[in-house]
Amino acid sequence: MDVHLAPGVHVAEGALTFSHSRSGGPGGQHVNKTESKVELRVAVSAISGLSLRACERLGVLAGERLTADGELILVCEETRSQRQNRELVIQRLIELVRDARAVPKLRRVSKPTWGSKQRRLQDKSLQADKKKLRKPE
Repeated sequence: MDVHLAPGVHVAEGALTFSHSRSGGPGGQHVNKTESKVELRVAVSAISGLSLRACERLGVLAGERLTADGELILVCEETRSQRQNRELVIQRLIELVRDARAVPKLRRVSKPTWGSKQRRLQDKSLQADKKKLRKPE
C-alpha cells in the first residue's frame, strides 16, 4: 500500500521506517514509561512522482534533516501519544513534499516607474530645502 503525499506523488509504506524512543519534556511518570517520540526515515529516492528539480528543492528545504545517504529524517515528540506523533510526522513529510513541488516564481528585474522617480526627486529637494533653512546666513 502507498502513502499519498501530494497529487501524483506517493511513497511505498514499506519505504517508511518508524522508530520509537522515550520523549523528553513534561509528562511526569508517563514520560518515563512510554516511548512516544517518533522518528521517521525515508529515502528521497523512494518517493515516486517527484521531478528532478522538486527533489533538489526537497533537499534544500530539508537541510540538516537530510543525511549524506539521501535519507530524510523527521522527528516528532509534541504529544504524549505515539499514534498522534506518528500522524504528525507523516503530516510534516506531506507538507515538506508539497513545499518542494511548488515552483518558485521567477524574479524579473524591473525599472522604477516615472512617478516613483518624481516622488524621490521631490522628497530629495524638500530635504535639501529643509537643511538650507538650518544654515545661518
